[in-house]
Amino acid sequence: MPLIWAAISAHGFGHAAQVVPVLNALGGLVPDLRVLLRTTVPSTFFVDRLKVPWEISPVQQDVGCVQSGPITINVAATWYEHDRFHRTWSDRLQTEVDAMRAAAPKIVLADTPYLALAAGKAAGIPSIALASLTWDLILSEYEAPPSIDRLTITQSIRQAYDQADAALLITPAPPIKSFSQGISIGPIAEPAASAREQLTTRLALAPDERIVLVGFGGVPLNSLPFDKLEELTGYRFLFDGTVPSTSTRFISTRILPFSFSTLLASVDVILTKPGYGTVVEAVALQVPTVYVRRHNFGDEQSLVDYLHRYGKGIELSMDDFMKGQWAATLENAIKLPTTTPPPEPNGAHEAAAILVPYFQPNRS
Repeated sequence: MPLIWAAISAHGFGHAAQVVPVLNALGGLVPDLRVLLRTTVPSTFFVDRLKVPWEISPVQQDVGCVQSGPITINVAATWYEHDRFHRTWSDRLQTEVDAMRAAAPKIVLADTPYLALAAGKAAGIPSIALASLTWDLILSEYEAPPSIDRLTITQSIRQAYDQADAALLITPAPPIKSFSQGISIGPIAEPAASAREQLTTRLALAPDERIVLVGFGGVPLNSLPFDKLEELTGYRFLFDGTVPSTSTRFISTRILPFSFSTLLASVDVILTKPGYGTVVEAVALQVPTVYVRRHNFGDEQSLVDYLHRYGKGIELSMDDFMKGQWAATLENAIKLPTTTPPPEPNGAHEAAAILVPYFQPNRS
C-alpha cells in the first residue's frame, strides 16, 4: 500500500486545511493510498475531513510564529523559539531521516516545514513543498533581538527549502523565491454547502436579523468587547470562542451542530483576519468579508489583494475592532457589489495530478 508522508506546520490550522484537499484528491487517483501525518495539529482536525486512511505522528515540524492571540505576533518570542529549534537542528534532522527511512513513503509532502524537505533529501525520498508562504519570508518582516543570529537562521531555512525537488505554489501567495523549481497551482478550497435554513431555525432568527461569523482561525481569540456589541441591533454573532452567559446576541460555534465551513457558507458576513483558508472559501462563496489586518505577516497583502479583486472585502481597523465599533463596516460590507468572477478553487486536483507519477510502479 503506497504511503505519503505529509509534514504539516501547526501554526494554526491553515496549512492542514490546504493539505487535506490535496490528499483527498490524491486518494481518488492512487489506489490504497495511506497517509502518515507528521504534525502537532490535533488529530481531531483530520477526523471527518481526511477521507483516505491515515495515522498521525505528533512531532514538531517547525516554529511558525509565537502569537498572543490570532492577531498579535510576539516577535521576540518567535525569534527565541526559532533559535532554540535550530540549536537542535542536527538531532531533529536525523530523527526525521530515520523515521522516513523506516516508514518508506513514496514521497514527502511538506506544507511548509523546511525540516521535512531537508530530511527527505537526506533520506533519498522525493520531497515536494506545498506552499502559500515560507517561514523565511515571514521572518523577514521581524527584527531579531541582539542575541539572535538572524542571518544564520534565515539562511538555514532557505537552504532547507532549496532541497525540495519541487514546490507547488498555491494561488494566492506573495512572491516566493526559496525554491529551485516552483509550479503554480490554483486556489485550494473545499467550500461547504449552505445550511442557512437549518441555522435560521436553530437561532430562532428574526426576519430582519443578519448573521455574522466571527472566526479568526486556529489561534484562539480570547475576548471581545461583548458589552458594546450587545447594543448592535439587527445582528446575531457566531463566535469561535467562549460567550458570556448573559449575552443575547452571541452564540458560541462550539455548541452548534455545524462545521466552520458550513457556517461560513450560511452567514451574511464573516469577520476575520486575512488567513488563507477563510479568505479563499469566502471568495469562492462570495460571502462579504470584514477583516482586521496584522500588517506584519508576509502573506497578508496577497490575500487582501485577492479578496478585493475577486470577493467582497472591507477592512475594519484594529482600533474599531477592539472598541466594538463594527456597525458601519458591517453595513458597508453587506452592500458591496459582486466583483470579477474568482478562479476555480481547483488547486488540490492540480496538485494531486502532479503528485500521481511519484506513485507509479516504474518510477525509479
